[in-house]
Amino acid sequence: MNTSHLTVTQLTEQIRLNLEGSFSSVYVEGEVSNCRPASSGHLYFSLKDSGAKIDAVMFKNRLKTLNFEPKDGALLRVRGSLSVYAPRGTYSIVCEEIEIAGAGEILAMLEKRKQKLSNEGLFDLDKKKPLPRFPSVVGIISSPTGAAVRDILNILERRAAGIKIIILPAPVQGDEAASVIAMRIKQANQWRLADVLIVGRGGGSLEDLLPFSDEEVVRAVAMSKIPVVSAVGHEIDWALSDFAADLRAPTPSAAAELVSENFDAVINYVLKAKTEFYDFFYSRLEKAKLLLKPFDPQDLEYRIRAILQPRLIRLDDAKDELIRTISDKISDTKNRIELTCAVINAGSPLAAMERGFSVVTDSTGKVVRNAAKVKTGDRLIIKPLKGTINTIVENTNEEKIYG
Repeated sequence: MNTSHLTVTQLTEQIRLNLEGSFSSVYVEGEVSNCRPASSGHLYFSLKDSGAKIDAVMFKNRLKTLNFEPKDGALLRVRGSLSVYAPRGTYSIVCEEIEIAGAGEILAMLEKRKQKLSNEGLFDLDKKKPLPRFPSVVGIISSPTGAAVRDILNILERRAAGIKIIILPAPVQGDEAASVIAMRIKQANQWRLADVLIVGRGGGSLEDLLPFSDEEVVRAVAMSKIPVVSAVGHEIDWALSDFAADLRAPTPSAAAELVSENFDAVINYVLKAKTEFYDFFYSRLEKAKLLLKPFDPQDLEYRIRAILQPRLIRLDDAKDELIRTISDKISDTKNRIELTCAVINAGSPLAAMERGFSVVTDSTGKVVRNAAKVKTGDRLIIKPLKGTINTIVENTNEEKIYG
């Protein structure tokens, strides 16, 4: 056995140097499988054909240049270089560019069609119709189940809740899509179904958007008497219907905002007029305040107080003196009344009775003032302070006791 040997690392390094040196730039076409975006932002996938498979990666900084989203089953053409990942002993293509296989031919075909239709005047700017200022009905030609329609409905409901919407359903990709889209545009014009039409769909690959570049669709858009807003794909996407339409929107959501823009413009105009109206009257009010400043209520109040204050003090002093005089008079009168009441109460029969005296009357109710007026055996009534006493005279004594 040959004692000369390589470590795994050394062997892998030689393979890496040979592969990466020999395949520094390769073009490979194949079907995407196992496509998995990583949390780091890089995209990992495999390219395969009927006989083999190779791993591929496109790093985050290059991924930003794509105008479509690679998916499993898509046929792609990539440009990149071979790279060996030593820890696993695997190799893969590090992609610098990715395009849909056949995209070059499609773009060439679209450019040729664009030139033809442009020469016919279908894209002339002087044929563009302005959007209605206040559309009552907005027609949407798109897939009724697509996200684009939902976005349009949400925005119109938020920005122009009173507007009517009619959806003219049409497939937005596939062989039958173009003819149905063109037919819907013609039907909308024939029956005058809307004041403005939004024709479009959400994003997709170049092939997905082809129905909106179909010659039949482009001619229908250009011939439409109803203003057409073309809203195909995302902002970086485009279709020939964009050039024929009266207005191109970068997204379906933007199209909804464009057709309802005037509603917001009116609201903004009213709010601006309100602000200007307020500012005008506020400035006039401030000017009036300056003119009336010498007659400022607080200043007038200060002047009046300066005049009234000494008089108010004198009035307060006079009031206090009057109150004191009246209080003294009341107190003196109260004392006199109490003294008089005491004298009166002292001479009151009740006062005497409270001290133990009683009133004596004969049977006829006549007060007995002299013992000589009664005889032995007479019935008398004695009335002390409380109650009565009935008695019979046993004897009398006419001797004077008091005074």
